[in-house]
Parts: sequence; structure tokens; C-alpha cells
Amino acid sequence: MITNPVPFDEVRRILVVKLRHHGDVLLSSPVFSVLKAYAPHTEVDALVYSDTAEMLSLHPAISTLHTINRLWKKLGLFAQVAAEWRLLKNLRERHYDLVIHLTEHPRGAWLARLTGAQWAVAPQVGGRGYWWVSAFTHLYSFPRGGRRHAVELNLDALRRIGLYPTADSRALTLVAGTAADARITDLLRENNIATGHFIHIHPASRWAFKCWPAERMAKLVDELEVAGRRVVITAAPTPDERIMVERILANSQSCPVNLSGQLSLKEMAALTARAGLFVGVDSAPMHIAAAMGTPVVALFGPSGEKEWGPWQVSTRVVSSDHHPCRPCGQDGCGGGKVSDCLEQLEVRQVLAAAQTLLMQEMQGA
Repeated sequence: MITNPVPFDEVRRILVVKLRHHGDVLLSSPVFSVLKAYAPHTEVDALVYSDTAEMLSLHPAISTLHTINRLWKKLGLFAQVAAEWRLLKNLRERHYDLVIHLTEHPRGAWLARLTGAQWAVAPQVGGRGYWWVSAFTHLYSFPRGGRRHAVELNLDALRRIGLYPTADSRALTLVAGTAADARITDLLRENNIATGHFIHIHPASRWAFKCWPAERMAKLVDELEVAGRRVVITAAPTPDERIMVERILANSQSCPVNLSGQLSLKEMAALTARAGLFVGVDSAPMHIAAAMGTPVVALFGPSGEKEWGPWQVSTRVVSSDHHPCRPCGQDGCGGGKVSDCLEQLEVRQVLAAAQTLLMQEMQGA
């Protein structure tokens, strides 16, 4: 039983801190929705890295979105201190009553102290000692090992302070915006593609050990297009992801629409919202597809689908039955950046998952 819940009738402003990668930030979006629904009189702000801000910008429950630029550290000592000081000044001017820190990032302990918030909650992190523990009024358990989905881990911060989310209040929220919607409308028209009549494939991840071989992805593209499904491929504008798409196209006998490196995150969301199906690996675009309500075929290897699987959307997870070691969380087998459990997934397995999910969606329409 919670013996010391936060009295939300005394809370006016809340700061939620999520300093992680894109997918992690998106998976924190229900926290803002639940807070605003439970305490509509409050202003709920967010603090994230600037490159992940599109995951939360336009979120209807967020009042102010503060950002930290990862490049500040490259500006030199004085410029970095000046940027950090401006951020702290802006945060202190908001006079937060409650700080909710959703990761083990050490910056959270500083923020809890320097913002002057009366209440602060963070994960219980082993080995942090007095400096961490004394910075927060509430600590919540933070289990590892895939026993609990990342969305639920984020919401545990709210449960610790006496706020229990209902089953229907935990959806991901991602707003693409009118500009992104308009661009995707134009791109689909240019390529003669109708909404709901194409499959969005995002084959890459920032982590190579999460990726399926390009040659097999090319075969999947061919099988889908032969079956009459238009395929649209996307990727980040990074060299490694562009190279992967080039390998897929070089090995493909069909002509999928290639939008790799051409879309912002908001445009990616607008695109996948129009797709009939998303196919990809454990990555931020997979979570974006789930947030937009698009059925997802997700290929999982070393990472665990129980913790990181598509959230609250029609899903087929494709993983190896012949590798009892997964999910291992390792950077490829032996740390070699290549995961046998993904390398050995057959095209027919992924194709069957896609066909099954498409059929179910057609029957449910």
C-alpha cells in the first residue's frame, strides 16, 4: 500500500524527464496523458534530448517541452556552461512542484535539487548511494530482464506516488502534425499509392545487431510485391542505414518506393499511419507505427519483445525458436554485432506473419 502518495491537489506544475533515445521517449508518452487526465489543473512539462523532441512535440498533454542538445559538450567549457545555465534558469522559472525522472541518468538527482520541487520520484538504482537516494522523496522499483514492458516501467513512477493508470489510459501518443500529413499526401500521390494499400518497411536500426540480413529483406520485398502489395521503404539519413537500403534494392527484383533519408520523424509517423502494415525490427519506427495504430510485424533477436514489443496494436512478433539464449541483450553473438537468432530467421516466417496480419485486418474491417 502507498503510504505517502503525492497530494495532487497541491501540485500545479510537473516536470517529466526522459533522457534516452527516440523509442524510449515515445514509450514515455502515456505518462503525460495519464498525469493530465488525473490532474487536469496541472501543467505538465517534458525535458528530453533535442534530437528526440519530435517524439513528444504537439502532445496535447504537454505544456512546455524543454530540450538538452547533446552537442553542447562539443561547444567548449564556457559555451556548455552557458547553455546549461539557460536551461536551469528556464526550469527554475517554472516553479515545479513535482519532478518525475524516468531513467537512471545522474542528471535527475541534480534537477530534483536545483528545481526546488517539493516532491521528486525516480527509479531505485543500485549502487548510487546517498546522493541519489536523498535527492528524491519517492523511489520506485526498476526491474530488468524483460519481465515488464517499458511503458509499464514508466507508469510505475506514477503508481509509486499514488496514481494508478486505468487500462484504457496507457496508449502511446504521437501527433504528426498538418505539415507532415500534407507532405505525405503529396508523396503518396506522386507515387500513385492509396492510403491503406501499401506496406511500410523500415529495415534498419541504429544498432546493427538488431537487423535482419539485407538479402532476406530484399526477398521479402519481392514476395510482397509479387502478391500485389506495394512496398514503401524508409531509413534514417545515416550512412549505415542508407547502405543497407542500397543492398536491399540491389538484391531486389521489384521496384519498391524508396523514401530512405527523405523523411523527418513526424513525416515517418504520417507515412506509417497511412500504411496497411508495418514491417521492421526492434527500433523507433516500430514504436512509431504502434503509436499510429498501424498493424506491426516485428522481428526480434537479442532484445526482448516482452519489454520492447509493439504496444497496444495488432502485432505479429517473429523470433527464433531455435535459440533458447534469446533474448540475451547482447551486442550480437559474442559482441560481434551479428545475431545468429536474427540471421537464421527465414523469409517464409516473416511473410507468413505479414499475410496473417493483413488477412486479420481485412476480416476485421
